[in-house]
Amino acid sequence: MALPDLCAALGALERDHARRRLRPLEQSGPVLRLGGRELVNFSSNDYLDLAREPEVVEGARRALERWGAGAGSSRLITGNTTLTEELEAELAAWKGCEAALVFSSGYLANLALLGAFAGPGTPVFADRLAHASLIDGMLLSKAPWSRFRHNDVSHLAEQLASRKTTGALIATESVFSMEGDLAPLPQLASRKTTGALIATESVFSMEGDLAPLPQLASLAAASGAWLLVDEAHATGVFGEAGEGLTPGLPVGRENLLAMGTFGKALGNSGAYFCGTRVQRDWLVNTARSFIFTTALPPSVLGGTLAAVRYLRKHPGLGRALLDRSAALKTSLERRGVPMVPSASQILSVFCGANEKALSLAAHLEAKGYLAVAIRPPTVEPGKARVRLSLTRGITEEQAVGLVDAVASFPF
Repeated sequence: MALPDLCAALGALERDHARRRLRPLEQSGPVLRLGGRELVNFSSNDYLDLAREPEVVEGARRALERWGAGAGSSRLITGNTTLTEELEAELAAWKGCEAALVFSSGYLANLALLGAFAGPGTPVFADRLAHASLIDGMLLSKAPWSRFRHNDVSHLAEQLASRKTTGALIATESVFSMEGDLAPLPQLASRKTTGALIATESVFSMEGDLAPLPQLASLAAASGAWLLVDEAHATGVFGEAGEGLTPGLPVGRENLLAMGTFGKALGNSGAYFCGTRVQRDWLVNTARSFIFTTALPPSVLGGTLAAVRYLRKHPGLGRALLDRSAALKTSLERRGVPMVPSASQILSVFCGANEKALSLAAHLEAKGYLAVAIRPPTVEPGKARVRLSLTRGITEEQAVGLVDAVASFPF
């Protein structure tokens, strides 16, 4: 796209109240500093405030002092430290599975999983509101794909029942020009591709509702499909010790692909896959976004390991946060605030129009609260909202103040 076209496109985003800008923070945490002002932070994904938990900071510090600032290379070269293996063993025990594999980000993990377990001959069925990383992974995998209505198991069952086996394109010569040998044409001609992959989030990042995982798991098992579950917003919050929602599924692990991130409730960055040893080995050998990426810095690994151990030592933190979030949602609804239905720590005030969402965010910022407007393409057109996330460090007084501030906006 030429420069004048870029300028025109940015102008169109501006007119549609859809242009984004970066704003540098001067201080982070439950109360942050932005533009010289202190604001109570209702936009953080650090749900349990583990980024500043002393045990987590100490874990990061110890790893930094022992291993240095960077990994030095990819995992398959010299980046696979004993610290990485220790974290993966802890993750597997926490999630109740055979093995785990660490990735540099949740986005890269989903690209890896779709690329390794789907492809031209494996159709993918994704929830309509699945995260962008799942959609991009689906597209890059070159798999035939479709999207089922949000959390609609019946619609998914219809799509699975009507799917047609899609063959991959196989290119060959009958007699190879340099080697002079023959291609195994009968075997190639008879090759068939089967199976499917279902992709969903367990807790949806913008809606805050939960996927019907038991029904999806049963349907996947009955249809011979993989079930890929993104636990980014469930990890650390759901489960007795924050292990998420997939460990309790009443199905075996052989067709379950579970991933999550360290960048939300664990207070760090990076991501994980948890599953069988065979699945892990397949990813190590085929996942391009694992093979060709520098490993995570040691400080991140050490901090994440400390965060997981902290959660396992302090069960119930997520449950307490969910109870507080439910109470906050009830308080907002009682004041007549239009809320998006939610069953998690993610709460959203529905605005509809982009301009209205931006106005509400500006209104709250003027009163001392940071709550960011979420607009397309993050959500569908006409469904802009202000997303609220209550974190463990927010006080009851601050939560009450937020309710008053939101309720004073002229919806």
